[in-house]
Amino acid sequence: MSLHKILHSEEFQQILRNEEKFILLKNSTACPISDEALKETEKFAGEKPDAPVYYLNVQESRELSNEIAETFQVKHESPQALLFASGGVAWNASHRNVTKNSLAEAWSS
Repeated sequence: MSLHKILHSEEFQQILRNEEKFILLKNSTACPISDEALKETEKFAGEKPDAPVYYLNVQESRELSNEIAETFQVKHESPQALLFASGGVAWNASHRNVTKNSLAEAWSS
């Protein structure tokens, strides 16, 4: 599966209902570290075509980003990768810790 962009709460809620397990990357379009995290996430998605992987740009979807942070009690950071499993956040990493390998390890655990 490739990376799919989400913009709105309704899209996110649908993903939560339909996916048992997925990864979400919160990304900033103004940050070089976020750009690297996006590239690492794209690599992961390319190597794990069965893994549902989504991303949002915090500048475009600030409200959704804040909603996720509040709902799941995970402090907002950008870039930030979150592994959702069974309707909750099972793992998260931020900044330079968002790598293809860290995503693969989280996905496998």
